[in-house]
Amino acid sequence: MTITLNGQKRQFETPQTIASLLEALGLAGRPVVVEHNAVALLPRETEATTVSDGDVIEIVQITAGG
Repeated sequence: MTITLNGQKRQFETPQTIASLLEALGLAGRPVVVEHNAVALLPRETEATTVSDGDVIEIVQITAGG
């Protein structure tokens, strides 16, 4: 399966959820904002949202600072 992740084409072996994608990327449990095919997801939606071939996903990590 090929998806576009933060503007880069990426290959993954099997379909997965956004939550499992975040885990594979080392971002599970971290404060992130995820956009799936131009729709921003609530954190509770990541478990149920399935990633399919051709999807476009943007992930932004939230950092604190001042």
